[in-house]
Amino acid sequence: IKDQPGVAAIAYEPVWAIGTGKVASNEQAQEVHAAIRQRLTGVSPELSRATRVLYGGSVKADNALGLLNQTDIDGALVGGASLKADSFLGIVSAARQVA
Repeated sequence: IKDQPGVAAIAYEPVWAIGTGKVASNEQAQEVHAAIRQRLTGVSPELSRATRVLYGGSVKADNALGLLNQTDIDGALVGGASLKADSFLGIVSAARQVA
């Protein structure tokens, strides 16, 4: 990191969620995202503010709102749900509600 941090994103997905269709609870996801945010703040508060931390474990229309409402979750890294228009639109709708 030089004088000014750049814009970046970090995506987190629990190992046990990869390819399984399982999703962390809102509380579990928030806990890990808060730890990531704390680590970033330790490097630089500015870096922490500039970095988007995304949740990427089986985000779907029916769980997106709860995840996106968490303090330290800035967005979603959407996988398979992005391939189905209705499902993806549900996630977009949840994101709009939070924005």
